[in-house]
Amino acid sequence: MTDHIDLSFRFAAPDESGIFTGLAAVHTEPNSHGETIRFGAFKRTLAEHKRAGTRPLMLRDHDPRAIVGVWETIVETDKGLAVTGRFIRETAGGAEAYALVKAGAVNGLSIGFRARADTRGPNGSRIITDIDLVEISLVGLPSAARARIKTIHSQHGRPSSAAAFIEACRKAARSLETRS
Repeated sequence: MTDHIDLSFRFAAPDESGIFTGLAAVHTEPNSHGETIRFGAFKRTLAEHKRAGTRPLMLRDHDPRAIVGVWETIVETDKGLAVTGRFIRETAGGAEAYALVKAGAVNGLSIGFRARADTRGPNGSRIITDIDLVEISLVGLPSAARARIKTIHSQHGRPSSAAAFIEACRKAARSLETRS
């Protein structure tokens, strides 16, 4: 008698919604301009956007003529400014931005802002404590090294990536090994 296990695999292609998540600004890490954003710096501006029913623009490379999508959620966390965005794929700019991000050619995020309050650090660096957030852009080279797009979601709302697929294969292999 031979033991066997029937396996079936189902691969879901990424959907066409263009939804992604990322970190648009990073707390406590100086950016390339020598600026550090303190936790709480976005509190007022996010509350003002909420009251007014507005949200910062989603641009490409800080170009106000290049609106490529909309920000679904923007939340300040202990790590920084966590965002969920959606490309407007019905526009040429949105479709192009989606294609570049999906291919991995562009994954940086950068904020466009006005500092309402800041101080100087001991080495002369700028510490920003209150920000007026105007826009968040997709960029090739973000000022904050860890301000990046993290995931593009699959049709089932789960992150779609090669790493997730590899990890699923490893789990399946471990499961098979324990059965023998």
